[in-house]
Formats: sequence, structure tokens, C-alpha cells
Amino acid sequence: MGMTGEGFPAITTRRDAVVAWGQKNSLWPMPFGTACCAIEFMGVAASVFDISRFGAELVRFSPRQADLLLVAGTVTFKQAPILRQIYEQMCEPKWVISMGVCASAGGFYNNYCTVQGIDQVVPVDVYISGCPPRPEAILQAVLKLQDKIDRPQAVPPAQFKVKEPQFDY
Repeated sequence: MGMTGEGFPAITTRRDAVVAWGQKNSLWPMPFGTACCAIEFMGVAASVFDISRFGAELVRFSPRQADLLLVAGTVTFKQAPILRQIYEQMCEPKWVISMGVCASAGGFYNNYCTVQGIDQVVPVDVYISGCPPRPEAILQAVLKLQDKIDRPQAVPPAQFKVKEPQFDY
């Protein structure tokens, strides 16, 4: 008994559209929280803002089970190789959201030990401004990322290029 009989509608689409639909509606975030932005992410996962409405409620704390890296807070040069290693251990396809001004641009920590933007370490897909960012901004970033996943041809390819970091041990 196949699906060609009466009562079974025929659905036609492209395979890449179905894959993109599945990827955008089932993000598995892994928070890399180092400061106050991580507490704002906890608020987004709570019932008031409810990130599960957008398919990103399955928070994983293993990079091998996550496809979305949420970098929340200040990243130092000592943490940068660890962040890079976590990014490399994630499954393909993988995405990165930079939460807050500290992760995006170093914040007000313009000193010798703070990375002035995690885009020097890993490629970033979406930036969230604020110190700390509001939960609504985090939800908007998830929606922007879902739009990028759904329409990859609309994203300029230069956005995903990052120079190779050099770490002196």
C-alpha cells in the first residue's frame, strides 16, 4: 500500500529545503558562559521567554552533541584555545552566536589578557549587542540565525571567513 491512493496528498519539495527546515527548527545550543551574559541566557531558557518556542530548548553541555555555540561573556587569551577546541569538536553544520559586548568586541576590558572579539578565534554568525543583552535580543538572534540557515544563498560568503589564530604556549 503506497501513498498514491486516494486520501494521500502529494507533497513535492527540494531535499535541501527539507534539510534546512529541520536544521533551523532543531538547534541544540551549547552555552560557553564566562560572565553575566550567561545568566541572561538562563532567563531565555526559563518559562517567561521560552526559547523552546523556536526549537532551541535542548541545551547540551557537550560540543559533540551541539550545533550552536553561544559565547556569552568575556573571553581571555588563556581561554581562546579552549574555545577553538570546543568549536572544532562540534558537529557540522555548526553556528556561533556572540552574546554581549564583551564577547563581540572585548567590552570595556581593553587590556593585555582579553580577546577583543571572538571572531579572532572562531567564525561568528550572529552578534548580539548589549551589556548584558536582554532576553528579547537573544531570541531575535536565534530568529536571525534560523533565517540564515533557511536561506544560505542570502548570506555573503566573506562573513564566515576568519583568520587562523596563533597561540603562543
